[in-house]
Amino acid sequence: MKKIALLGSTGSIGTQTLSIAREKKDIQIVSMSCGSNIDLFEEQIREFNPSLVSVADDDKALELKNRISDLSTKVMSGMDGLIEVATFDEAEIVVTAIVGMLGIRPTIAAINAGKDIALANKETLVTAGHIIMPMAKEKGISILPVDSEHSAIFQSLQGNEGNRIHKILLTASGGPFRGFSKEQLNNVTLEDALKHPNWNMGRKITIDSATMVNKGLEVIEAKWLFNVEYNDIEVYVHPQSILHSAVEYEDGAVVGQMGLPDMRLPIQYALYYPKRLPMTGDYLNLFDVANLTFEKPDLNVFEGLGLAYKAIKIGGNMPTIFNAANEKAVALFLDKQISFTDIYKYIKTAMDSIELISNPDLDEILMTEQNVYKLLDGVHNA
Repeated sequence: MKKIALLGSTGSIGTQTLSIAREKKDIQIVSMSCGSNIDLFEEQIREFNPSLVSVADDDKALELKNRISDLSTKVMSGMDGLIEVATFDEAEIVVTAIVGMLGIRPTIAAINAGKDIALANKETLVTAGHIIMPMAKEKGISILPVDSEHSAIFQSLQGNEGNRIHKILLTASGGPFRGFSKEQLNNVTLEDALKHPNWNMGRKITIDSATMVNKGLEVIEAKWLFNVEYNDIEVYVHPQSILHSAVEYEDGAVVGQMGLPDMRLPIQYALYYPKRLPMTGDYLNLFDVANLTFEKPDLNVFEGLGLAYKAIKIGGNMPTIFNAANEKAVALFLDKQISFTDIYKYIKTAMDSIELISNPDLDEILMTEQNVYKLLDGVHNA
């Protein structure tokens, strides 16, 4: 029986993780957390019967505690609760399915507690990769990528230990605005941006895909996960989303992972690594797909990707500035307070304005985040 701690059980990755647990029968969810959707959370608790749960908001946690008073499940809240869920004694592996820099502290706590990490929270490595990866190595724990692209790279590395990577080929769908001009981007709506052509994801990640900021975050994450230089990671726009990413070795051989766009595959692979188990649903039929195409990303139109390369080249806390500015701008866009292309403007403003710290510790990373939020609140309210 695999014993899992699940951070972010009501989101897209969280619910799909639970669908795997529901199907496989040999996964026990021993602890889990949610943000604010306590209606769904209550249903999940009653189905999976975890020993410990946590809710981000104190008042909602109290409401949930009253609702499930007939159960023995312990209810906590806030960051303390999130860390307790991540470090719960019985848990063997922690699925970090929460979005944003909120995931850094519980991930660090879980590593220190000796838990393996099924990593779906890309911001953890984007902002603190220089802290997380050495810590994981020191503690002897595995960080197993859940992101479809990073899982594909990880799978493409199996059996090739010791062989030198020449290049990582990181694929991108191109999102709903592939082929748009700058002028066309100026007029897109929130509803347009939330219509991803291939993937069913949470709102924030869907917007990040539309801006291609998400691909920039993945470039930074891949640098840390696979110990490569940022300029050895090449992005390919692949609208069919069949090749999920690939590795080119020094002999010119390219090894990749293909499959239908289904997040359950990388989640299941991380939970059962190194085993592959049967999975319900459709399998890839290349006759049906017929054609796979690849394009260069337009960095002039989709500025988020170019800004990410700039951030990782500068290093220090610049990736944190990039990430925090995007989080703030996307939140404003989702609230219909700024335009789609304003997201890029907010990121550039923060990268031009916030003090650079060359080797930030955790407190400085979190301080940088708050400084970015404060700066952009002032810009927005001016």
